[in-house]
Amino acid sequence: METKYQNLINYIQEQISDGQLGPGEKVPSENQLSEQFHISRQTVRKAIGTLEEDGLVQRIRGSGTYVSFDRQKNLEQRNSIAVVTTYVDSYIFPRILQGMQNTLFESGFSVQIYFTNNTLDREKSILKDLLKRDDVAGVIVEGTKSGLPNPNLDLYRHLMARKIPLLFFNTYYPELEAPHVSLNDAEAAYKAVRYLIDKGHQKIGAILKLDDGQGRQRYLGYLKAMEEAGLTVTDSRMVWIDTDESKQLGYCRDRILNRVEECTALLAYNDQIAFQLIRMLTERNIRVPEDVSVISIDDSDLARHSEVPITSLPHPKENLGKKAAETLLQMIAGRKKDLTYEFDTRVVERESIAECTENGNKK
Repeated sequence: METKYQNLINYIQEQISDGQLGPGEKVPSENQLSEQFHISRQTVRKAIGTLEEDGLVQRIRGSGTYVSFDRQKNLEQRNSIAVVTTYVDSYIFPRILQGMQNTLFESGFSVQIYFTNNTLDREKSILKDLLKRDDVAGVIVEGTKSGLPNPNLDLYRHLMARKIPLLFFNTYYPELEAPHVSLNDAEAAYKAVRYLIDKGHQKIGAILKLDDGQGRQRYLGYLKAMEEAGLTVTDSRMVWIDTDESKQLGYCRDRILNRVEECTALLAYNDQIAFQLIRMLTERNIRVPEDVSVISIDDSDLARHSEVPITSLPHPKENLGKKAAETLLQMIAGRKKDLTYEFDTRVVERESIAECTENGNKK
């Protein structure tokens, strides 16, 4: 929900954008705005201050507040796009970023890439830096630990209050009214589990990330497929891990092996986890797919290069990056509706899944 402070900022910005307040024209006084919006003069001053920082208005002592003559010049000087991602040079991220950069460069924008390393402190520092800059035309963000409550949401709201177009990719914060471009994670997981069910599996477990929003969405897809098939969903077959654990799955070896012991098939959150999982199972003489089948999401190079090539559902990678860049350009141009987009996907069959026998295909 927008605050009264944000409502006032939006009102004045719309008055200027619609031409109802032109360059050099006087903005209503603090008293008038205070009465009109039923807010304190202090809140009015705070909102006017934000607009002044953004170059939209100019306060003249003893006279009032006026629409800036430099407004168009200020907008034209914004030629930089900030891309904030969790990681830059590993897994599928280089291909996503390449798709963004190519599209934005072709439109004449410079691109500055920041990475949070999926830490809230770094995300906070980056957002504060962006709020100090006056050349940012738009921001594309992959949320940090988007599956958990985030203390940095007010910084995002400040960006939005300054009318800086904000778009999320891969994941998003549901508390913010901002569009996103992503894989349809719930549908991807649904298709993965449905594929296992069609192969005869009933005791299907999952290893999912709890600190990323995609983990929750993929769990919803898992639940939908299991419930539609009338299959039992039990905590004993679920393993929830965080980002750090997903990189070093060995830290969770005992917990994972205990949880998946009775499963005939497993849904892995992504190929990074599936790749490590297959190696871990092999070390314990648990054969994939003879003893347990594994399916994953992303269809990265790891899926092809695993000791048992992994059946996986593709992430759109470059196409997602390109779509995110195109959507942000539309936002910069003034489009406000129908911006969120979620990619569909399909199963790419390899060698990590076997059909399940009536007896469960257990070792």
